[in-house]
Amino acid sequence: MSVHDPSAARKPRRLGLYLPFLLALAAAAAWSGFWLWARGQVETQMDAAAAGLGHAGYQVSWSRRTVQGYPFRLYVTLADARIREPSGWGLEAPVLEGEAFAYAPGHWMLATPQGLTFVRPVAGPVAVSGRLMRASLADFGKSPPSLDLQGVDLAFQPAPGAQPFALTAADLLELHLRAGPDDQGGVFVQLTGGRARLEGLFGRIAGGKPISLTWNSTLSRMSAFAGADWADAVRHWTDAGGTMTVRDSSQLLAGDALAQVRSGTLTADHDGRLSGALTVALRQAPQALGAMAASGAVPPAAAQAAGAATTARQPGEVTQAVIRFQSGQTRLGPVAIGPAPRVYSPPPGAGPQVAARPGD
Repeated sequence: MSVHDPSAARKPRRLGLYLPFLLALAAAAAWSGFWLWARGQVETQMDAAAAGLGHAGYQVSWSRRTVQGYPFRLYVTLADARIREPSGWGLEAPVLEGEAFAYAPGHWMLATPQGLTFVRPVAGPVAVSGRLMRASLADFGKSPPSLDLQGVDLAFQPAPGAQPFALTAADLLELHLRAGPDDQGGVFVQLTGGRARLEGLFGRIAGGKPISLTWNSTLSRMSAFAGADWADAVRHWTDAGGTMTVRDSSQLLAGDALAQVRSGTLTADHDGRLSGALTVALRQAPQALGAMAASGAVPPAAAQAAGAATTARQPGEVTQAVIRFQSGQTRLGPVAIGPAPRVYSPPPGAGPQVAARPGD
């Protein structure tokens, strides 16, 4: 009896061997396409934002733009980046770097490795350099967006021909903006180890010692803070009833002189000047007022009267006082010591304005 030959074995399928590689190639191709699309979106949105700001009167430009970072990040590098708002304030950076994850392009880290220059409309540009200068920007749909800015070991150098700047250096400068509940926004500023220009007002008050500033405040009606420029946004905000509440952690320390805020609410009047009142604790107030008089920032008679008013209320090193910004004037207690700080410059013909002192 013969035995049938067994059937030939089937060739093993190679699909199971190749399938993982095919899927990996497909995923890589899909991700590459997504990254290219994300890069194009970044470029398109930057161009659209620059065009929109241009129509609003801003000047936005850069000489070269590169977008790299494949496969998981987006690195944007701008050469000779400049932005100038209609009233003349501006920022310039020889190199501006931005970084975001490709899958989360709504959160950007920014850096200026070669420093930056901020431009004052009248006083001129000031170059800023430092060991570390970086920022974080996110939550673009909120008002305000989340902004964190940090500078370490900073130096401030006015350009040739520009007016002096109050500070020459600072160990640390931080700025934080956050959106809060009930249409609120938080603003926190911290300056430590500031060195003042010796011949300037802060230098006279500080007496060669470091300057420190802490400013903690909450703004209401933030959704109304919008407009074609800074002045327009502030006007809309104040017309909507927006106010700034200053927290009791806010203080300015210049040498031995101290101004610590206990409470206060501020806004801007229709002349663009600060309006409201701050209850403060003052240390070395007469000496600080004397330095202000010597620098010409305060009339000598007003400085003498204000110094007497602060020392008469509570003898001792620290006195309590109320600083009022009203009708374009700054008052320490009952004494007018000068014009109120200007928040913005109103356009010509916008209404009655209070005459400013020279240099204001």
